[in-house]
Amino acid sequence: MAEFNKRYLEEIDHFILMGVAHSVNDALEYIDKEEIDLVLLDVYMPGKNGLELLTYIREQDKNIDVILITAASDVEKIRTALRYGVVDYLIKPFEFERFNHALASYREKYNFLNKKRHIEQKELDQLILSTEQKTPTMSEQPLPKGLTKSTLKIVVNAIKEMGKTSFSTDNIAEKTSISRVSIGKYLKFLKDIEVLEETITYGLGRPVSLYVYKEANRSILERYLL
Repeated sequence: MAEFNKRYLEEIDHFILMGVAHSVNDALEYIDKEEIDLVLLDVYMPGKNGLELLTYIREQDKNIDVILITAASDVEKIRTALRYGVVDYLIKPFEFERFNHALASYREKYNFLNKKRHIEQKELDQLILSTEQKTPTMSEQPLPKGLTKSTLKIVVNAIKEMGKTSFSTDNIAEKTSISRVSIGKYLKFLKDIEVLEETITYGLGRPVSLYVYKEANRSILERYLL
């Protein structure tokens, strides 16, 4: 299973594998010597289990985030993991898309928090706590395949920060630390649902698309953020 996770991770940009450990004791060697941001942790291992390693990480106040990837599906283990602050919990078996979503969501929140000194309540609710109040009269709309709600929220917040100023794909990519290709997909979606207005400018180089946020159509967007 560790080998499968390793191969999955190789398919995702912006992550560097520091090592693979098959026991808690082996993992401690990496944790105590290397600067690690994230541990993908199983519960069931030879000797001590993953929850004991999670407890050690928290008791030692190490600045390490943890995603549990395990067959442990009983409620008590899940409750324990949540109490100790895991950022996600994947129950085996799972598809690559779920793995990719967990890592992408973690990276987005990590980058967002590293760029901020202070966070407004709305940003915290939308991006971190997922407690934004929903309008009960609205029906949730599914996003096109390949787009995620968490990334859409980050993109929309960056767009709103631009106010009435027009912006390009590069502008939003720079503000969010998300790849230009990914941002292009989200801007195309927002244009298709008429939340953005696009104009194309022509210069000496290639044509550049500039966008403006259409505040009047925000209710259309809200259906995708429920």
